[in-house]
Amino acid sequence: MKRFLRPVVVSYGHFRRVVQVLAVATAASLAFAPAQAATRPLRIVALGDSLTAGYGLPAGQAFPDALQRALKADGVDVEIVNAGVSGDTAAGGLARLDWSVPEGSDALIVELGANDMLRGFDPGETEKSLAQILDKARAAHLPTLLTGMRAAPNLGLDYQHRFDAIYPELASRYGVALYPFFLEGVAGDPRLNQTDGLHPNREGVGLIVKAMLPTVEAFLAGIKR
Repeated sequence: MKRFLRPVVVSYGHFRRVVQVLAVATAASLAFAPAQAATRPLRIVALGDSLTAGYGLPAGQAFPDALQRALKADGVDVEIVNAGVSGDTAAGGLARLDWSVPEGSDALIVELGANDMLRGFDPGETEKSLAQILDKARAAHLPTLLTGMRAAPNLGLDYQHRFDAIYPELASRYGVALYPFFLEGVAGDPRLNQTDGLHPNREGVGLIVKAMLPTVEAFLAGIKR
């Protein structure tokens, strides 16, 4: 015996309701897609030397990691890329800038110059390298927070004045955010540094992040995506 399929009769009213449901679902999906993109974490690159890289610290305890945790605890959704290289100078940071900042980054934190100072480099050369980093960031429309460094007293007053002036002068010239001294409250304190006296320990990193957090949050609040 042959079996025949019965024809399905769909009324016009039912058909119109189906079309309306599909239209609403499509509109909702289109509206939801940009919302998902808009809520992705802010992508920040921390370009620096060993103070950023986390020299001597356990994995996950470097400055970028601690800063990311502190920002998330305050409700700021971020991803911070650790682009720190131990021993790097300002010129070294400039040389690797293009491949250290991935496409789609939203902001840049620059922490460089300490090794220039420790090696007694001409402050004018350090300033030129940092200026070129800021030039490239400006050309890429990448908001930048510049963190300052201070010269050791044993280098003499003239060197100290020239070096310390680099960061506020560049911040003013380029109109970028400035945190005046990266090691504020930590430099010279043996309780907050490793045995070399130069690199913060875990407690020191925590203090740096706590002190810098208001500046970073104000900086990020002004970023438009």
